[in-house]
Amino acid sequence: MAMALRPIDNALPTTPERPKKQTKVAVPIQKQKPEFGLINDENQAPLPATADAAIDYISSENLKPISDPDLKIQSLNEGLESKDWVKVCESLNNVRRFALYHSALLAPTLEKVMVVLVKAMKNPRSALIKTSIMASSDIFTAFGDGLLESAASNAFDQLLLQLLLKSSQDKRFVCEEADRALSSMVQSLTPLPLLQKLRAYASHGNPRVRAKAAISVASCVAKMGLEGMKDYGVVSLVKMAADLLNDRLPEAREAARGIVMSVYNAYTENEEEKLRENEEEKPEKQEIWLSFCQSNLSTIHAQSMVKITSSQ
Repeated sequence: MAMALRPIDNALPTTPERPKKQTKVAVPIQKQKPEFGLINDENQAPLPATADAAIDYISSENLKPISDPDLKIQSLNEGLESKDWVKVCESLNNVRRFALYHSALLAPTLEKVMVVLVKAMKNPRSALIKTSIMASSDIFTAFGDGLLESAASNAFDQLLLQLLLKSSQDKRFVCEEADRALSSMVQSLTPLPLLQKLRAYASHGNPRVRAKAAISVASCVAKMGLEGMKDYGVVSLVKMAADLLNDRLPEAREAARGIVMSVYNAYTENEEEKLRENEEEKPEKQEIWLSFCQSNLSTIHAQSMVKITSSQ
């Protein structure tokens, strides 16, 4: 009779068969194309710029009128709102053409266009930033003081801030384009209302922004006569210049000297004219200027003002 096998409790456990190691297969991950709506994050690595070379930077002089503007204007907003940044660049170039040759068609959507320009300047794509800055220059040329009207004023404020920020960047070709846009703005707009927009940035916390704003302020003041300076406040201008003379950046200090010389020339020439009319003895310009500065500034600031004008 066969004996039944008894399970052995102290037997070693059976070692399970090891699973075969599967070969790893590298699957390439397809990178998503960055959308137009992405905001530039300084903590992100810069995006590859291979496609940027395909963008044409067309000077204003070489832009041509649009062949069928009434039809093209209807699809302009669609192009500006595209998620494809290349299409946005193309649409921005069309904005430039509309501004220069068909401004009446662009005027009803001007505020929306400026909002798009601000958004584009915040994009990580350098090509998109530069194209939007170029578009802003042509819009300044075409619309001038119309940009300061109440409907578009807030959008203009945002645009001005972005241009000052971009002109303060280390990226040279963006910085230079923004400088040209700010220069176009000063040349195209009436000095007084623009000066009122710029004055807050002349005391901005970012020293580079402050310096760029000071340069634009000096350019505005250079365009003004004494009456315009009085409308803003001659003393306010001189005090602004006095503060900028102590700025840490040489660009701001140089702009301050430009403001001082513009006010000095306008004020002293006017005082001399009044003395001639009254047939009074004419004092030296420096005496007129010293009297004005001592009456309106602290002693140390008055001395700084006189030192600048006496060295010219």
